[in-house]
Amino acid sequence: MLKEVNKITLNGIGFFLAFVILEVLVIIGFIMAVGARDGLMVALLVPTFVLLIVLLAGGLFRVEPNQAVALTLFGKYVGTARTPGLRWTNPFLHPNKISLRIRNFESGVLKINDLNGSPVEIAAVVVWKVVDSAEALFSVDDYQDFVKTQSEAAIRQMASSYPYDSGETDSPDEITLRGHANEISEHLQKELNDRLTNAGVDVVETRITHLAYAPEIAGAMLQRQQASAIIAARSRIVEGAVGMVEMALKKLEEGSAINLDEERRASMVSNLMVVLCSDRATQPVVNAGSLY
Repeated sequence: MLKEVNKITLNGIGFFLAFVILEVLVIIGFIMAVGARDGLMVALLVPTFVLLIVLLAGGLFRVEPNQAVALTLFGKYVGTARTPGLRWTNPFLHPNKISLRIRNFESGVLKINDLNGSPVEIAAVVVWKVVDSAEALFSVDDYQDFVKTQSEAAIRQMASSYPYDSGETDSPDEITLRGHANEISEHLQKELNDRLTNAGVDVVETRITHLAYAPEIAGAMLQRQQASAIIAARSRIVEGAVGMVEMALKKLEEGSAINLDEERRASMVSNLMVVLCSDRATQPVVNAGSLY
């Protein structure tokens, strides 16, 4: 695998000024030679003009900030210039420019089966940049297309490794796609870096942008979630009602005027639980007679 090596280049400003001055002198000499009808001088100045263009102007190239220029000599990689500005090097070297700026793209919505086999829709944004110009340009055919293809493959692999929600697993601490966004993003970032390490690319960040059940099971899963929510709410209501009943009995028994036997305690507990746990308003019934 090719690895990036630093190529020392020269400041191109001096070469550019020398090129302009020499070309001006050559043009003036050419005009004077034509006026003097000096054929030999004209014949010498024409190739001199072309030679200056090839040697001086041909070796000039520009490097923008956060850009690298990989230089090749007749197809052989010789090094990379990263110093920004106008640079000069061997005019026979061919410059291959590549951006080192941070880029991002959002994958399309992918339909994948999660760990439990439930079809889910998922999409993610991937933030990446080139860190090795030689690998990016010469190790893969098209590094941008390579990043997108490998990103989709990594998203599919990651999503199939976890259940969608905690309700689908017996372990409440198990990592899920819906409940552990940070852990999922870290897994996806590591998976992508492992896949793109030979392409000279570093993944800066990944984030899930879309996550939902597939339409064919979304209705059934919504009912399951609603049932889970109702059960959780009822459990909370019962827990609070038991505490209120215990407090009420304790308060009543603290006074000496009221003394409840076991049957009255059971009847009061039953009535209070019905009132507190009912999902609609209760209608009170006044008992004017004896309990026995």
